[in-house]
Amino acid sequence: MESAEIRRRWLSFFEERGHTVVPSASLIADDPTLLLVPAGMVPFKPYFLGEVKPPGPRVTSVQKCVRTPDIEEVGKTTRHGTFFQMCGNFSFGDYFKEGAIKLAWELLTGSVADGGFALDPEKLWITVYLDDDEAERIWHEVIGVPKERIQRLGKKDNFWSMGVPGPCGPCSEINYDRGPEFGEEGGPAVNDERYVEIWNLVFMQFERGAGDGKEDFPILGELPSKNIDTGLGLERLAMILQGVQNMYETDTLRVVMDKATELSGVRYGADAGSDVSLRVVADHIRTSAMLIGDGVTPGNEGRGYVLRRIMRRAIRNMRLLGATGPVVKELIGVVIDTMGLQYPELIAESKRIETVALAEEAAFLKALKGGTNILDTAVTETKAAGGKVLSGDKAFLLHDTWGFPIDLTLEMAAEQGLSVDEDGFRRLMKEQRDRAKADARAKKTGHADLHAYREIADSAGATDFTGYSDTENEARIVGLLVNGVSSPAATEGDEVEIVLDRTPFYAEGGGQIGDTGRIRLDSGAVVEIRDVQKPVPGVHVHKGVVQVGEITVGAPVWASIDAHRRRAIARAHSATHLTHQALRDALGPTAAQAGSENQPGRFRFDFGSPSAVPTAVMTDVEQKINAVLARELDVQAEVMSIDDAKKQGAIAEFGEKYGERVRVVTIGDFSKELCGGTHVHNTAQLGLVKLLGESSIGSGVRRIEALVGVDAYNFLAKEHTVVAQLQELVKGRPEELPEKISGMLAKLKDAEKEIEKFRAEKVLQAAAGLVQGAKDVRGVAVVTGQVPDGTGADDLRKLVLDVRGRIPGDRPAVVALFTTANGKPLTVIATNEAARERGLKAGDLVRTAAKTLGGGGGGKPDVAQGGGQNPAAVGDAIAAVERLVTETA
Repeated sequence: MESAEIRRRWLSFFEERGHTVVPSASLIADDPTLLLVPAGMVPFKPYFLGEVKPPGPRVTSVQKCVRTPDIEEVGKTTRHGTFFQMCGNFSFGDYFKEGAIKLAWELLTGSVADGGFALDPEKLWITVYLDDDEAERIWHEVIGVPKERIQRLGKKDNFWSMGVPGPCGPCSEINYDRGPEFGEEGGPAVNDERYVEIWNLVFMQFERGAGDGKEDFPILGELPSKNIDTGLGLERLAMILQGVQNMYETDTLRVVMDKATELSGVRYGADAGSDVSLRVVADHIRTSAMLIGDGVTPGNEGRGYVLRRIMRRAIRNMRLLGATGPVVKELIGVVIDTMGLQYPELIAESKRIETVALAEEAAFLKALKGGTNILDTAVTETKAAGGKVLSGDKAFLLHDTWGFPIDLTLEMAAEQGLSVDEDGFRRLMKEQRDRAKADARAKKTGHADLHAYREIADSAGATDFTGYSDTENEARIVGLLVNGVSSPAATEGDEVEIVLDRTPFYAEGGGQIGDTGRIRLDSGAVVEIRDVQKPVPGVHVHKGVVQVGEITVGAPVWASIDAHRRRAIARAHSATHLTHQALRDALGPTAAQAGSENQPGRFRFDFGSPSAVPTAVMTDVEQKINAVLARELDVQAEVMSIDDAKKQGAIAEFGEKYGERVRVVTIGDFSKELCGGTHVHNTAQLGLVKLLGESSIGSGVRRIEALVGVDAYNFLAKEHTVVAQLQELVKGRPEELPEKISGMLAKLKDAEKEIEKFRAEKVLQAAAGLVQGAKDVRGVAVVTGQVPDGTGADDLRKLVLDVRGRIPGDRPAVVALFTTANGKPLTVIATNEAARERGLKAGDLVRTAAKTLGGGGGGKPDVAQGGGQNPAAVGDAIAAVERLVTETA
């Protein structure tokens, strides 16, 4: 049975039994504590925590998941993979243990003709929690599983919680006996390789308190409404139904391995080591395609780093298998063809996925060459010093500069007999990430734990946003935090976070920054609002400072935004939509949005493109946008079902999560996007859009920055002034400026070459005189001296080599010349072969001189260069060189 059929049967089975089918959420987790969705229940956390009402009492889904903590085990075991699909059925206060157990047994053991998977009941073993007598009774008395195939396990294996205070409960796992060829008998308690877990039923019946780990937490009591959360690993079930040894040999991964075999010429099954590499490639390439499909782009932070790491690991393994050229295009194509049967959006986004993947491959192949040279040098230096551990700063340099994931550095270092200081590397990584994340984290949640916001949401409900139509309204304070802690009141000077029952303030989201403004009380108190965020769904948190008086929870207020600023932001947001559509018209659907930010009078727009956009295309895009403004198209917003929005061709906005009802913003007949932001009423209100340019911000991602309205006019006015000034300077018309300025620059460049040539000749003219002034130090001709200030390093080097060449080769010679450039001393020292035979090496001499100058230097035994900070010490440096020659010769 193919994987696509397993997925279809799962959803059909539960839909026929009253479950609402929920599409897989994006792999980009809608949870500030997660980068990616690692488990099937993650999108349902808000339902279990009571933050959001579920779409129905019974729900089912097949959720895409990515999990990377065990990435080093990928390919080595039968079960570890970075991407997997978790089939789940959920009950919110509906059926409980007996209902969940009956449904699971019916689907697993039911005949294929009846929509089941037809597993042999005799091969199914059950585990329950230590004291869950109820679950054991249902399995034995209701289902009929013999007691000898029911085992009890402890909290570590058969008790589930989210890792934080909240719902929890015992589990019951269904395991499949793969037979004696996979190890000893005795059930899953003895051998989890033979008795492989395929389905976990979680009975959420308790509430847990705070604690560490999987076992150390208290049970506070029973939940008033009991829930069910189950998960069946699609790949594990496919492994059983398709009769293969491991998940890599199932239909959706085997075809990728076959393509990797074709590209590398290495047959699967021929060698254990190459088999691991083939499995790594298959797993990682599939995961890469799924991540890119959901909008992740390679980068050095967050989920972008996860993607970059697994992509580069796959490419590296293909190189180890013997592939020499690009391979990603064909591998990604196989994944899209195969997984597209289950996720049609992969086929629709195939060009964009391919574009991003190919750009990352090209970047890594280039980095692999340069980074390998750096690594080889570091390995040589480490071994020369007698070390066996590559330093953490070298590993960090490879990661930060060359994009080497740490596991790649570990692998390549191990191949040369070295380990890596991982602790040092991770310390440097943590320092870098902490710096980068501190501002973003503080902006989003301030100093408060998310629990504080959830408490406000539980007691007051969601904030009613009135800002689509109003810029001010009456409201009531329903939540107040001072320094991240709930408080009944705040006074003048306090930094506060305020939650209102209704608000005209837009909370940052969808690329649009939050509103600013004021909240006033009848008492005369005033709060200056500087930002608005939405740390938990539905709750607008107004961040600001109490300027006058005292504010209290429950007090009525008057909330008003900075309307002038909001209008400027709305112009920018509408311009972003126009830019998106104009780019797609010019470049095709691969120019999909990859991020945006809308500020007053300006915006930036990120989009997919493998290379720079030609200037002519940018000009056409800008002209098209401004032509739309002149058409005075109405901008309308309408709320509709997500299905209706898709039928109308609405484009989804990057990084946003959508419910069943969505808001669609339509700009005449030109643009239609899903969007929760604020916009103008007519395109004429934008006035003018000026694209400032585009640039690369990452592999396969470009960024446009632009100005709107008055800001665009002011920019053009300044440019006009500059053009007028240039006209006056070069005495030409505007259209003649490029040619005239280009000619002037060419003449200037030629003049600089002549000056440089004259300077070099003048410096070299001193060579003969310097040779005549050579000192004899114990039989060594020593030439030292200071040449005119301002002599460049290249000219100084040429002079030193010229002087050395004028001294007969059979006479030992040392040439050490000094100069001062930009206020800092510089030296170049050279020795000939006869001098080196007497132990005089240029590198040693330079280090002595540079140390005297207050700096450093180095180079080869025949020529070396150094510098310092103290020009007054040049005389002392010359003396130090002569002393070392005397001592050595």
